Amino acid sequence: MRGERGLGRFGLALDVDGGGDYLRQAVEAEELGYSAVWVLGGQLDTLDPLAGLVRATREVAVAPGIIPLDRFGAEEVAELFGRVEAEAPGRLFAGFGGLQARPVSATREVLEGLDGRIPVSRRLLAALGPRKLDLARDGAAGAITMLVTPEYTARARARLGPEAVLVVCQLVALDEDRSRAREALRGPLGFLVGSEVTGYAANMRRMGFGEDDLDGFSDRLVDAVSSGGDAEVVLAGVRAHLEAGADHVVLCAQSGGGRPGPIELGRALAGDLT
Repeated sequence: MRGERGLGRFGLALDVDGGGDYLRQAVEAEELGYSAVWVLGGQLDTLDPLAGLVRATREVAVAPGIIPLDRFGAEEVAELFGRVEAEAPGRLFAGFGGLQARPVSATREVLEGLDGRIPVSRRLLAALGPRKLDLARDGAAGAITMLVTPEYTARARARLGPEAVLVVCQLVALDEDRSRAREALRGPLGFLVGSEVTGYAANMRRMGFGEDDLDGFSDRLVDAVSSGGDAEVVLAGVRAHLEAGADHVVLCAQSGGGRPGPIELGRALAGDLT
């Protein structure tokens, strides 16, 4: 795998919107054995939480999934990376995405502008379509995917080749009642797939889902692109992506309704994953 420091196999996405407790949770996630902590897109009003996560922990990798380049400029990202790298070499990754106008060519220009400032080995790119996957392979260490099937993961691995990093962000609703878990997952699916600035819907069609699946999000679709149910169901979903060629799976808890949040999910699954 390309990269100065690997992400390991399992990461945990933390919620940085809920106050400073995410720093304590990052420390616990590291103690539980997770090899990376993540901040998902849409939560970063500033880049400061990334530096804070590095400082709060000892060795765990810290990765944003993603830094939206339509909100933060390359100069700002490079400044943060240089500052954190001086304090804790090798621990911060830079996950990029978010450019919707000329998404491939504009993103390539940003990546080229970061040459010499952020090593290719520590860049990751949100990618779903074939051209973005090619750019993730050629201009970054690899790709970050979300809402994908294990079959898609296998195809992405083949396109990326054996050296690139392949990260799957897996939405998880841990709940003994699988029907209730599916309902919890339909909320974020609706938000992501219904957004005009993402390629999730197009990718779902490429993966073979029809309009009847997308209209209301069928059980078939929910089960295929996320993990909702008890621990056995969730673990099976995670392992399916690893077996299909993913290097690293990020657990993204969908809480509420009594379901566990990020660190509770991390505790529940740590013994079987790490």
